[in-house]
Amino acid sequence: MSLTEFLIEPLDYDFMVRALITCVITAVVCAVLSCWLVLIGWSLMGDAVSHAVLPGVVLAYIVGAPFAVGAVVFGFLAVALIGVVRSTSRVKEDAAIGIVFTTLFAFGLVLVSVTPSQTDLNHIIFGNLLGVSRGELLQVAVLAVIVLAALVLKRRDFTLYAFDPTHAHALGLRPRILGAALLALLALTAVLALQAVGVILVVAMLIIPGATAYLLTDRFGRMLLIAPTVSATCSVLGLYLSYHLDTAPGAMVVLVQGAVFTLVYLFAPRQGVIGKRLTASRRRTALPVKA
Repeated sequence: MSLTEFLIEPLDYDFMVRALITCVITAVVCAVLSCWLVLIGWSLMGDAVSHAVLPGVVLAYIVGAPFAVGAVVFGFLAVALIGVVRSTSRVKEDAAIGIVFTTLFAFGLVLVSVTPSQTDLNHIIFGNLLGVSRGELLQVAVLAVIVLAALVLKRRDFTLYAFDPTHAHALGLRPRILGAALLALLALTAVLALQAVGVILVVAMLIIPGATAYLLTDRFGRMLLIAPTVSATCSVLGLYLSYHLDTAPGAMVVLVQGAVFTLVYLFAPRQGVIGKRLTASRRRTALPVKA
């Protein structure tokens, strides 16, 4: 198969075109938000919220409400429960996160198993990228615009909050409000990504792009460019590979992102494990030999 056939053949199918658009939109939004999550150290919180929204999405489906409403409600519920467990017991934050998100996720699985539906609610868990309809694509696009607009408009406040919440408070900002806003955007992003990769793999798209960019640059502004670029490229490549290799598209997208992170982890010029050694070796070689 030639390169042209490799690239053009999937585009002959409308479902692949919709999948590509959905995947790229999801990848960009998740990657931009992941920069703040990595910087703040909210990787576990991203995991918790992305899994905890499952019962909210199912309950929203049952009552006929928008998925985003149920997701935001249960996202905040998860955060509140984590805070209660942490502040009223000897249990530490990481354990509280694990307890809350696994319990809510299990509750969501039970709801999926007992809820009669004409559609397969298991797609919420594993994603249904190749089955995205025009209406679902529109929903993804609308949520993406909302999340990106909020992140762009408040990027300076969010960045200051990520680097130094105390300084942000001294400047008149309200760190708790900013944190709550980021959590709300996290819940919306989780809903946006459900269609592409499902609940289980959402956390990968929310963490890997930001972590990859973090190893490539020391400037946050560049992170916000590198992360979505890498994520979108990996998503397109992963979807093409899934088509030609007949594999699960969401899993393949995340697998490609993981492979790219591995390469960056090893060979990034300044932060890569091997890259740092090569740089140090070149510097030693370039030093003048003393007589």
